[in-house]
Amino acid sequence: MQEAVLREDDPTLLPAELLADDIVVETPFSPPGMRRYEGRETWLEFYASRPLPFRFEKFREIATRETADPEVLVVEYEFTGTVTTTGLAASAAFIAILRVRDGKILHWREYQDVMAITQALSLRPEDLGALEP
Repeated sequence: MQEAVLREDDPTLLPAELLADDIVVETPFSPPGMRRYEGRETWLEFYASRPLPFRFEKFREIATRETADPEVLVVEYEFTGTVTTTGLAASAAFIAILRVRDGKILHWREYQDVMAITQALSLRPEDLGALEP
């Protein structure tokens, strides 16, 4: 994931070869209609159709936790980068619960810092003064 998001030529969240054909991707805190994707092609089509106005510059793994189930792990991470529409630096934290079998992700459930993402994508440079105490 780190390598994939930091590629300048074609950044993506996860390389297709890491996704099972029948992967389920869930983001429970996303807007309605964008919370569940079934199948690798469905997820890749969605992701490709909605390019992010964000250039990833750093991926920081905060923690990876094993669970009692050997196929399941929990990963805490943070993305940092630049919002391409404004030039502003931003970061957001995430927690993903992954089920992996035979080197393929079967289920990816991600919890996002929606407020940080929303703020980063909606601020304009001139809005920064309003945030000062």
